[in-house]
Order: sequence, then C-alpha cells, then structure tokens
Amino acid sequence: MANDPERFDSMLLAMAQQHEGGVKDLLKTIVSFLSRKTDFFTGGRPGEWEQVVKDTFYAFAKTAQDEADRIRKEKEETEKRLKDIQQKKEQERLAQDFEPATVTELTDQEALKMQEDIAKDMNSKTEIGGGDGDNAQAPEPEEDDDPKEKGKLKPNAGNGCDLEHYRWTQTLEEVELRVPLRQTLRPRDLTVIINKRHLKVGIKGQPLIIDGELDADVKIEESTWVLQDGRNLLVNLEKVNKMNWWGRLVTTDPEISTRKINPEPSKLSDLDGETRGLVEKMMYDQRQKEMGLPTSDEQKKQDVLKKFMEQHPEMDFSKCKFN
Repeated sequence: MANDPERFDSMLLAMAQQHEGGVKDLLKTIVSFLSRKTDFFTGGRPGEWEQVVKDTFYAFAKTAQDEADRIRKEKEETEKRLKDIQQKKEQERLAQDFEPATVTELTDQEALKMQEDIAKDMNSKTEIGGGDGDNAQAPEPEEDDDPKEKGKLKPNAGNGCDLEHYRWTQTLEEVELRVPLRQTLRPRDLTVIINKRHLKVGIKGQPLIIDGELDADVKIEESTWVLQDGRNLLVNLEKVNKMNWWGRLVTTDPEISTRKINPEPSKLSDLDGETRGLVEKMMYDQRQKEMGLPTSDEQKKQDVLKKFMEQHPEMDFSKCKFN
C-alpha cells in the first residue's frame, strides 16, 4: 500500500479540478505547501532541493514518455489490424455483390416460362400493394422486420445519438460526449466522475444530468473532460474494446441501431487497385439508390433482359412491368 502510486489519485484529481489554470496552478499550490508547511527548501544542503526536484521530474517524465510511446504503438497496431479486417470483409462482400452477370441463351420453352413467371411476380406485387401496381409500396427492408431492431433509433451523423440534454458520437476507438450547460460555469462548479463502467456528469448542487452504467468499459486513465467557453462540457471516453460499436451511452438511454452505422470511409488513395475499384462501384451504387436509379447490378440484369427481348421479338412483353 505504501508504494502504491495511485492511492492519492482521487484526492489529486479533485484538487486538479479546482485549478482553472491547469497543471501550472496545481504545481504552485503544492510548492506553496512545501515552502509554508515543511523545511523542503531550507532543511538540506544548498542546492539539494533543486537536485531532488530535477531527479524526480526527470524520472517520471521518462516513465510518462515510455507509456505514451507504448500506447501510441498499441493504437497503431490495433488500427492496422482493424483496417486489415475491414478491408478483407469489404473485399469479400463486394466480390459477391459485383459477381459478373452471365448471359444464357434460352430455348423457346424456357423463354415462355420466364415470361409467365414475370407476369405472376408482377400480379402478386399488385395484390400485396392493393390498387394500381404503379403505386404499390415496396416491402420494407428485411432488417426492419427483425424484432431485435424494432424501437431502435437511427444513429446521428456521428454514429451516436442526439438526446434532450446531451449529444454523443463515436468512432471504433472512442466516444465523445457534449453537454450544453446553458449557463457560464467554472470547472469547480461541475461534477464529472469517470469510472471503468459508470459515468456521472452534472452541476454541483443540482440533480445529475447523467448517472448510469456505460454501454461498455472505458480506459479511465485515457478518458478526459474539458469545459469549453464556460458553457459546454466535452467528455472523451477511450474504449477498451475497439472492435464494437456502442448502442447507447448509458444503459438508461434509448438504443440506436448499430446496423445503420456508417464507418469512417478509408481514403481511396490508401487502397490497392482492385479494392479501390470495388469501393468505387459501391459508392456509385449508393448514389444511384439515393437518386432512385438502378444500381450497377440491376443495370446488368436489365441489359440481360433487354438482350433476351431483342432475341425474341415474337414474344409480347407490353403488359409486363420490370423493376
């Protein structure tokens, strides 16, 4: 216990929050205490206190730098692994999505059956929609039918959620929380307690704004908070598990759909030629969908059907509608 370097952390953190000038003001308070209440500066040989200060600061500076280098290296390795995994998954998915369409010559009998199947499919869509087939509403995506997704909110632009009293966003590495305070305050007026799986945020003397269990564990030593312009609290939480998206900030919040999260796009210039081509196709399809136009895969199917119709001009497709 005597050698535990963290045993005074909570006390020192509380002191640090009371110093608006940051570390410099905190050091002034500690040095003032040593000069007023101890013989640190006068009890030894001339210059001895200077050597003690120098040795102590240099020793901990080296420890801090070594730890910072270790964390940076670990973060770079984690990001590289994540990028490799995401790139591999994207390649596999896109390779399936953009598998080249093949054109097969059909016999007259097969062509007739194809025409009948198309007509039946269009009739069934009309019956499901009710009324004119042109106005029939397409079924909702399959994921919306998943019971696990019902009631979940769509993520905001930062892959988090905008709530009444605060807004949070996230990357795979960290969560950023912004709390508008609606009044000018000082750091000493706030209560911010970050534990491994629990967060408390509020203004002293008032009910807490946030007091709940976090969606996942965070690294306390790498999580920070700062008061911006006296009116906005910014809290950064470093995730322990950098492979998962959070569904909510704390367990009392409404849950977002992590299926609808948009990961940060990689720079195309960082990708190899084949992967870059696949990603560009994916981006093209996304733009086509947003404009209500056919994707590249749908265009290929239409080209195959058009060629088939040209090969069989004797068949009547005038009453068929094709999507």
